Amino acid sequence: MDPVLADALFRPVRAGNAFEETMERMLQAIRLGVVPPGGRLPPERELSARLGVSRVTLREALRALQESGHVESRRGRYGGTFVRLPASDPLPMPPPGDVEDILTLRYTLETGAAEVAASRSLTPQVRRHLRTCLADCANAPTADYRRTDSRLHLAIAEATAAPSLTATVADARTRLNALLAAIPIIPTNIDHSDDQHKTIIDAILDGDAPTARSAMSEHLAGTAALLRGFLT
Repeated sequence: MDPVLADALFRPVRAGNAFEETMERMLQAIRLGVVPPGGRLPPERELSARLGVSRVTLREALRALQESGHVESRRGRYGGTFVRLPASDPLPMPPPGDVEDILTLRYTLETGAAEVAASRSLTPQVRRHLRTCLADCANAPTADYRRTDSRLHLAIAEATAAPSLTATVADARTRLNALLAAIPIIPTNIDHSDDQHKTIIDAILDGDAPTARSAMSEHLAGTAALLRGFLT
């Protein structure tokens, strides 16, 4: 393992999206060959200390990587977590510029939409619609999660009462969903997203524009971390 690259990648993550950023760092280490195919990742105690995350968060990330086929766990004296990703990564790999373009566009549009929605005096109908979309997303089965997630984010854009903004968010979401289709659905990320969705909607309904914007920013950063980790 290249110690310089290892120090660069296995550095402390930010608290707001600890799981997602842990996933991003681990995937980057695999993709860049810091830990080559067949190589063993550092022990959990060392990794959790380097990344500044709990052992629980780290184990959730490792479990997700195992389910996606990137690593495998072996028991015994020579056990540990080993990289399984072959030299020809089977996941689709769009040009990094495409990923960054859509992530930047999404961030600009949706943080602004959340702030504007929270700044408006919302009608009872709009408020009910936001709560309904939030509940639908939180209660959706895994196979239907991304559809209900899309609908919730579009509902926030609709709450701005700016049809051109809603249309642009819809176009951006179509491009985003093409990227999301290239990565696995991770239950821990869904649970985290549900909590963040509630914080965003609560802030919008309470008319707290700064919190709505910052909560949306943190939420989008989590998804961006996963997409960068898997696709760039």
